[in-house]
This record gives sequence, structure tokens and C-alpha cells, in this order.
Amino acid sequence: MEAMNPEERRWDLPPTPPLLGSVDLRVSKRLLWVAGAVYPLQNVARVYTLTVRPRRRDATVSFCKNVVLTLAVAVAFTMLGAVTALGSVNLAGWMVLLVWLVTLAALIYFLVELITVLSAQPHYVLAVETSGASTAVVTSADPQQLNWLVGRIAYAIENPETEFQVRVDSITISPKNYYFGDNVNMYGGTNNVGMASA
Repeated sequence: MEAMNPEERRWDLPPTPPLLGSVDLRVSKRLLWVAGAVYPLQNVARVYTLTVRPRRRDATVSFCKNVVLTLAVAVAFTMLGAVTALGSVNLAGWMVLLVWLVTLAALIYFLVELITVLSAQPHYVLAVETSGASTAVVTSADPQQLNWLVGRIAYAIENPETEFQVRVDSITISPKNYYFGDNVNMYGGTNNVGMASA
């Protein structure tokens, strides 16, 4: 296969229609700019595309646990209010009313959280991970543009003189609500995904 010099290499891609939340992604002087964030290209450990999916099962399990716990606490406080009603029936009634109003507010909050995750859509994204803890994530209406960008950024890492700029869509993804990246088996720590085999 014959090597191409950078001037002959074509990186043209049909323009995609701009969406709300568009940001510039550009490489200039060995720096990768994603909107206002700057990543030195020599610190980029991995560039890849993936589909991030909402954690629907986790959200449902969490919702059920929260509902059971909240109702158990409300029932316990209601019983406590009934026991203390011996001294002042009026005060106990207000305490029980307050407990159930707070319980109702908590249940509505948990339901809104559940609906937010259940109604969330999967997103095809481009992720740029650095050798530190930073990760930049962008998306596009055209998945081919993201695949093209992976190659373009990889080329820029190997060729310091490369400069380019494209328009992509910004996206904010909460790791709490989405599966993001790889699952790694890990021993010790908290909130880890994976199983240890003996």
C-alpha cells in the first residue's frame, strides 16, 4: 500500500446540519480543543466511538428500593406519632400529616428520576480519554462524522503539523444514568462492576 502525504490525504466529509448545543472541536498546535476545554494531544490515551445506553434496570431497582425504604420510614414515624398521641392528639395528627407530605414529595422525586432515565435515549458518541481522569464526549446527528473524527484525531496525534476544525454537538451524560465505557473487574473499593472468580 502506498503512503500518502498529508496534502494528498482527503478528509472531506459532507457537512451535517447544525443542531442545538453545537461546539467546535479542533486540533491546533498539538492541542485538542472541545468547546472551551483543552487537551494536549500527547496526553490523549484513547479516542473511540460507542453507544451509551441508559441504565434502565439499575434505575428501576433503585426506584423500588427507595420506595420501600421511604414507605417503611413513613410507617415507622406514623406509629411513633400514634404512640405519642397520648399526650396531645392535635400535635400527633400534625406530625403524621407532615411525615406523609414529606413521603409524598420523596416518592414524586423518585418517580421523576425514574422517568428521566427510562425516557432517555441511547446516544452514539465520540469519547476522548486522556492519560489522566479527563474524558471529553461529543455527539453528532451523523455517526459517520464521529467515525471520521476518530481517524482524524489519530492522524493528528501522529502528525504534529495537522490542524482542523469541525462542528459537533455537545452532550452531557451522567455516569449515574448511563453505561459509559468498559466494565472492568476490580478487587476492593466500592460501586465496582464485575465479579471475582475463585
